[in-house]
Amino acid sequence: MALRPLTDEERAAAREKATRARTVRAEVKKGLRERTLTVAQILERADRDEAVSRLKVSDLLESVPGIGQVRSAAIMDEIGIARTRRLRGLGVHQRRALVEHFDR
Repeated sequence: MALRPLTDEERAAAREKATRARTVRAEVKKGLRERTLTVAQILERADRDEAVSRLKVSDLLESVPGIGQVRSAAIMDEIGIARTRRLRGLGVHQRRALVEHFDR
């Protein structure tokens, strides 16, 4: 099934939407890195904001100071989160476990 070609206006609107989404995700990761946002706050925001909900859990965890790819993978394995999971795909128990992990 082929997609219909986009008009120049539609293409420009899609490009602008994608740029805004990347900016929002970068701000969220910066807030976590600078400790102005918590994991719980970001998960709450993901319920309301589509751009945040599309953030990968691994990218979120790697934004925390002191957590790299290895620790991020270990945390996700411990909680039972797939490596490719995005915030919107987390279950209630996975969300709770992530918040509890960072509240320790």
